[in-house]
Amino acid sequence: MEYNVEFTMNCKYAINRSVLFFLVCFSLLYFSMHPANAYQDTLEKIKTTGILTWGFDAEGGAPYVFHDRAHPNKLVGFEVDVAVAIAREMGVKVQYYQNAWDSILLSLQRGDFDIAMNGIEITPDRGQSALFTRPYYAYAEQVVVRASDNRIERFDHLYGKKVGTLYNTEAKRMLEEMGNVKISTYSGQVEPFKDLLLSRIDAVFVDLPVALYYAKPNPLLRLVGEPVGEGYYGIAVRKEDTGLQEELNKIIGKLAGSGELQKIYTRWGLWGSSEEKLFLQEERLQRYAGGFPAASENVPVKLATFFPVLFKGALVTIGISLVSMMLAVVLGLALAMMRLYGNIFLQKIATAYIEIYRGTPLLIQLYILYYGLPNIGINLSAVAAGILGLGMNYAAYEAEVYRAAIQAIPEGQHAASMSLGMSRRLALRRIILPQAFRIAIPPMTNDFVALFKDSSLVSVISIVELTKSYSMLAASSMNFFQLGIITALLYFGMSYPLSLYARKLEIKLAK
Repeated sequence: MEYNVEFTMNCKYAINRSVLFFLVCFSLLYFSMHPANAYQDTLEKIKTTGILTWGFDAEGGAPYVFHDRAHPNKLVGFEVDVAVAIAREMGVKVQYYQNAWDSILLSLQRGDFDIAMNGIEITPDRGQSALFTRPYYAYAEQVVVRASDNRIERFDHLYGKKVGTLYNTEAKRMLEEMGNVKISTYSGQVEPFKDLLLSRIDAVFVDLPVALYYAKPNPLLRLVGEPVGEGYYGIAVRKEDTGLQEELNKIIGKLAGSGELQKIYTRWGLWGSSEEKLFLQEERLQRYAGGFPAASENVPVKLATFFPVLFKGALVTIGISLVSMMLAVVLGLALAMMRLYGNIFLQKIATAYIEIYRGTPLLIQLYILYYGLPNIGINLSAVAAGILGLGMNYAAYEAEVYRAAIQAIPEGQHAASMSLGMSRRLALRRIILPQAFRIAIPPMTNDFVALFKDSSLVSVISIVELTKSYSMLAASSMNFFQLGIITALLYFGMSYPLSLYARKLEIKLAK
């Protein structure tokens, strides 16, 4: 009886501790998701602390904000100059905050920084999740081709061509509206021009500042036709920060009126007729200062409309993963045989291959295959480079799985096979490898599931697979949660049947 009472008291004590523990955890999670700065006026906070935090993505490249080649610790770019000028007018200093471009507005909403300025185009979709200041720059879209290519002379000549552009941009939307254009999307500004020089695409269609900086100085490239379309870059602030928006509007107007913005853009070679019209006509400057309709006034987008794009990305993921895993299995088995039964020279080659591929990042290997090999005359397509990169990388891991499985077979079975007059090759094929295969199934399955997820890295070489499709859709719709759940379920739906099949096969072989 005493034991039962004591046991009951211990259970209650344990339950109370557990409840208290979870309350503390949820409290920490809640406050971590709601920064203290979000509950006070941001403009007041900036003036009190003397710091304006600015979110951007330096990986996006020049001429917006990037690391100075001569002084890598220093950030330069025309937006750096604009941010410094704005901070000076506010009487504060700028604190830089590196953030992935496709989630920059989401991080702004979380309260990670005060403003987001990184060539963010003012669009109604983005206006639903953030407030925008009056424009600080007017841009247009520019077509860039190889200097030796005379097939394309203006925008409508892109019809039926393979064109590179940046994802989640006005340029991409214009290409989609044109139709019958094979679009290659990139997350960085340098990669499309590299592919253009390597003749992997026919043209590049990007914002004019990007084209001016990367293409105009290059004698192998040329800008064709007049810039088309018209849009504006604005500084994004949180929806509740109307005071900060008004302050920034006043400062941008002052910098435009004093001619300082013109000096900045002229210094970077970005001043043109669009900027002259924008800053010399006050009514044009204020065109976008009033914001956009609230989200409730817009027709909501159904999640079902995103399914075709996600399913297409899933098919690409499945195709690349299956072919890559087949390559990894065959190459991995060859490496295991070389390391176990080859001569000294073959053993060293296999060992070096395995250690090099396991000791270097897959991302670097993909960059070398796709962007590095053309320097020595080997030009692979994006799909071929992706399959080779994944297959060759996972072959190193598969080789160690097979080696461990083969060595797990008792040595007596080798000797017994030899005593029956079998050759080593026949003994491996009939006795050793079938048993080793059963041992290797669980780690092989694990590697295949990991390869499914690592296939997302091929997006860096312009392949639009499932994760890339998700990031583009989420960035454009700002629906990160629901689309993320759907994408995760698609990955699970692709990998779980493989696990079930592997278990059945393992049971079958065990019998």
